[in-house]
Amino acid sequence: MRAHSVLRFITLMAAVAVLGVILFGVNSSPGNASGIATNFEDYLAHPDTHAETNAAQMIAQGRQIFRYDTYGDEAFWGDTLQLHQAIQGEKFGGVGPGVSPKMALSLGLKVDMNALPSSLVQQIKAGQVNLDDPATTLALLKLNSVVGVKGFFNPNGSLKSVGLTCAICHATVNDAFMPGVGARLDGWANRDLNVGAIAATAPNLQPVATLLGTDVETVKKVLNSWGPGKFDAELFLDGKAFRPDGGSAATLNPNAYGLVGFNQHTWTGGWGTVTYWNAFVANLELHGKGNFFDPRLDDASKYPVAANAKLGHLTAPPDQDQVTAKLGALQFYQLSLPAPQPPASVFDAAAAKRGEQIFNTKAKCATCHIPPLYTEPGWNLHKAEDIGIDSFQADRAPNNAYKTQSLRGLWIRELGVFMKPENKGRFYHDGRFATLRDVVNHYNTFLNLGLTEQEMNDLIEFLKSL
Repeated sequence: MRAHSVLRFITLMAAVAVLGVILFGVNSSPGNASGIATNFEDYLAHPDTHAETNAAQMIAQGRQIFRYDTYGDEAFWGDTLQLHQAIQGEKFGGVGPGVSPKMALSLGLKVDMNALPSSLVQQIKAGQVNLDDPATTLALLKLNSVVGVKGFFNPNGSLKSVGLTCAICHATVNDAFMPGVGARLDGWANRDLNVGAIAATAPNLQPVATLLGTDVETVKKVLNSWGPGKFDAELFLDGKAFRPDGGSAATLNPNAYGLVGFNQHTWTGGWGTVTYWNAFVANLELHGKGNFFDPRLDDASKYPVAANAKLGHLTAPPDQDQVTAKLGALQFYQLSLPAPQPPASVFDAAAAKRGEQIFNTKAKCATCHIPPLYTEPGWNLHKAEDIGIDSFQADRAPNNAYKTQSLRGLWIRELGVFMKPENKGRFYHDGRFATLRDVVNHYNTFLNLGLTEQEMNDLIEFLKSL
């Protein structure tokens, strides 16, 4: 826009403001942002400030939503499935023995040490807190310190309900206090979390059985088959609980960091980008109260469960929608989370330098994992035959394809950082490759790369450096 056009535009806006004062008595005195013209003039005068302020606000709001917002899903996990009754146990009016802190940690739940008062920290250090007592778990829930789990309490201190947040699967802690207790690490997939085993303890699984057209015992069998770090996001769509080879159909919890700059953010393709998946999970997986639209789920041949339940057409009145208004800030926060860079001690720098050359040439990795995104800019999807694996999981997605994963942060899984030793490694959507060496061996054979032992070692060091 030319200078005289800008001046004319601003003059016009000023005239509108004056007209507003004359006709409607709008107060536009200095320091009072009460009129459109005043706000807009301030925006024109300080556009960078407005952008930076907005970014800071969105990150703060998104962090709060990611960590603590249940989207109203306590109506499902607590009121319907009665999960809170299993947590508090019969001693507090629930059922069964209850869930102690030790049991919670064994199931992969994490505790935010920064939410604990210093007096409690000292008591734990002194061995004065009973970690075998469900009462301690209730105390931790009251402090909002159990990552991804939010308790709702009755006046007498008993649990009224319980809800889940994004953080339950996509955050962990740095074990700074003790294993499973530390400062939050948002965006890190919780590879210790046995979400299936946790869900299987819910006293009332009949609604899930009814949705899937099966019985409660079968639902428990399916949930207990998932194992640590896995979740089956498509189960409520197609009802396919197991692969043709008999293995669980669940996939590993993906990281929610390092998502900026590329398309498709789940293991398989065609679902949508970050904000689509957030809406999908908040409504269909967490079972929050919101609106969700995807007519592809009407395909009864591919998604019989979803089509029958009309899951692609969820509606909530505006005053009851607890999801839609939060999607913007949630997406903004997730996109702000960078993949953690490895410390120098994690990889051999000289070998990694040689490995980078191998990555870009002989190994052909950069054909799809294009630096510096390390995935394709654009349509980053491939058929199963392109990568030499079966198509089972890909065929559950709209595009029948797998996503080219970004490679940043692979070192965390390879070394098992902040996870139990038995849960480290596990690469690809279902963890079929135990180590990076297994991944490299696969492609060396499948693509006939002819990599030597030294070249493979160097390539692995480069992958650990990303």
